[in-house]
Amino acid sequence: MILGGVPDLRVVGEVADGAEVAAAVAAYAPDVVLMDIRMPRVDGLAATEALRAAPDPPEVLVLTTFDADEHVLRALRAGASGFLLKDTPPAEIVHAVRRVAAGEATLSPAVTRRLIAYATGPTVGPRAGAPPGPGGPGGVAPRRDRALRQLAGLSEREREVALALGRGCSNAEISAELFMSVATVKAYVSRLLAKLELNNRVQVALLVHDAELV
Repeated sequence: MILGGVPDLRVVGEVADGAEVAAAVAAYAPDVVLMDIRMPRVDGLAATEALRAAPDPPEVLVLTTFDADEHVLRALRAGASGFLLKDTPPAEIVHAVRRVAAGEATLSPAVTRRLIAYATGPTVGPRAGAPPGPGGPGGVAPRRDRALRQLAGLSEREREVALALGRGCSNAEISAELFMSVATVKAYVSRLLAKLELNNRVQVALLVHDAELV
């Protein structure tokens, strides 16, 4: 109802389960998929991972309640362009879809900081089903080492921009901090995405935090 009444947006398809996403995308070729997390059979996280791994995938916006969906980082690491809270005002949902369709991530600096703080905050102990801890397979240390290797090929200026993204800075804030134009910042962000083989600035921020550089 929200998106269908907007002149420049068209809802081309709708499915009720993550298992149906791939077929619907193949049939309708959407520019953006608004992906719920909690669905029967295949959830939105697995559906996002599968969709973004396919050739020429559409952009993905994850719909979440945030506090309940702690594994939303899986979707962001898989290449989702951001997330919307389920209580997001209609006008902001429309704006977010437009931004994603234009190739921009939808996380504001404040939301990026909150998300990264949530992802990298201290834990009080293992939980059921949790991955191995630091040093173990898939733990913190191997992930940090992989991130450091991935960032090692950046120039000094690219690294400065990457670190600013890791702090959740907007393009305007990076422009002021590094004394470059906003257009130049955008060019550096595009260069970072290409060099690091990432989809959006959120993934750059997560990579910087994986490397423990901020």
